[in-house]
Amino acid sequence: MKKIHYSTKSKKDLKKYRHNPQKMEGLFKVLNMLARGIEIPEFYKPHKLVGQYAGCLECHIEGDFLLIWIDEKNDIIKIIRLGSHSELFKG
Repeated sequence: MKKIHYSTKSKKDLKKYRHNPQKMEGLFKVLNMLARGIEIPEFYKPHKLVGQYAGCLECHIEGDFLLIWIDEKNDIIKIIRLGSHSELFKG
């Protein structure tokens, strides 16, 4: 099983959404799949990113609630950011 590590920004992002049980349930469902090495289903639209998040992966937890992560070689999943398109891709 892979370990989940959170960036400082993702910890702050998580605090914003912690009182929304629907978003948290969806998030932890995806995090569980990542930790177990299960491929993220197409339903979540997983894809690689370019630009400022080059090298990262993204999926849509629900609607406009996104998860950005890096699947590192040493069995670590690093959570980079959580949030909406407008929050994560400003500018």
